[in-house]
Amino acid sequence: MIESSKPTMLDRTEQAHCTVCCCTLANKILMVLFMVLLIFATLFGNLVTLAVVLGTKHFHTPQGYLKASLAVADLAVGIFVVPLSVYAEVYLMVTDSAPEWTSYNSQSVSFHPCNIIGPIFAGCTLVSITTIFFLTIERSIAVLRPLHKDSVITRKRTTILIVLSWVGSFFLAVCPIVFSSEIALEYNSCSRMCNYALGTIGKFPSQAWNILLLFPAFDFTLLGGTVVINIISLSSIRQHSRRRKHLAESESQSTTKPTFSDIKAAKTIGTLTVAFTVSFTPIAVFVVGNVLGNKWCNFSFFAFWILATNSCWNVIIYSVRDQKFRLRAQKLLMPFHRKNTTKT
Repeated sequence: MIESSKPTMLDRTEQAHCTVCCCTLANKILMVLFMVLLIFATLFGNLVTLAVVLGTKHFHTPQGYLKASLAVADLAVGIFVVPLSVYAEVYLMVTDSAPEWTSYNSQSVSFHPCNIIGPIFAGCTLVSITTIFFLTIERSIAVLRPLHKDSVITRKRTTILIVLSWVGSFFLAVCPIVFSSEIALEYNSCSRMCNYALGTIGKFPSQAWNILLLFPAFDFTLLGGTVVINIISLSSIRQHSRRRKHLAESESQSTTKPTFSDIKAAKTIGTLTVAFTVSFTPIAVFVVGNVLGNKWCNFSFFAFWILATNSCWNVIIYSVRDQKFRLRAQKLLMPFHRKNTTKT
């Protein structure tokens, strides 16, 4: 989301052709193929998730609502963010010159595609982090306080939290360009997507610096809290499993312990947290390196696109960890499988 390097696509034509993803025609084709496959994987996986969650009464729960919100955020990346990069790269590969708008930042023209795509990517990333945090809170209450789960976690409260997370995340996403005239958006030739950057060449002014720090501060705070809560929940699950092996469960004990489905869901959310942390860590390393003055052009490409691939991981995790989700998804896809079998 944050990129402090100044040259844009056409200003850095030589560098653009020398990055590891674009050194040769074969590399360019592989890069575009990867982006196209990412679009299809993101759309397919998250549409399946939405169909399962919205079309199955069993998933009409606070947890299901949060998973649907996460799927919508991931869908937006596949619909808006990645296709713009595909267009720019295919245009560059076919004509051997980048689209005209990539040679300017958003301050230099009246309309720039990155004015829309940049905040969408940043906002959806923040929504994903916030949603995973809410999922972790929801599961921790189910595991640590099972008797209070239904009274504390309601669909109405969850819906309000989802709306607030979207509004707050996109507010943070537009803050850099709304509250600072020194920050612009550009299509960066290193990351191959829309990034925030300084509108003028030079060191970071203090105001712009403080605004850009909102992103890592927000992300690291929520991710850190999410990891801590997951550790507490999983530790409680482990202790419960040990007690269950050694003690005969009385009727009163069975009413206060977390259910098997709650334990299973908590482990699934823990897996989601690990996956997102792994995908976000390269961005964290890149931002720190950028602050220290390192360009890391090649690493920038991998960092941003590893984060983008996180948009298609969730459905895989659900399918592996959640048997009910997997069975429902199989039922939804069965008619398409039968049609293909009939044709062959």
